[in-house]
Amino acid sequence: MHDPFEESLRDLLKSSALAHDDDAALGRVLKMASRQAGAGDLFALVGHWFEALMIGLNNGSPHIAPVSRRSTLDSFADKAD
Repeated sequence: MHDPFEESLRDLLKSSALAHDDDAALGRVLKMASRQAGAGDLFALVGHWFEALMIGLNNGSPHIAPVSRRSTLDSFADKAD
């Protein structure tokens, strides 16, 4: 299975290997991986928050309907004949 995230990290590690500084190359790769994973987690969190908000609004919408305190007899008495 082709994973573009893994491929970009692999390319970054290979290009950094030419400098022969393994610790710096590994540090750059891990920093990039942490940023990309953090961004993905942040978008997932916002997506789940939005989904929960929509479910809450959908379940709560019948409860915000206007309620009349008048009885049904009062409403007929106000009508003109």
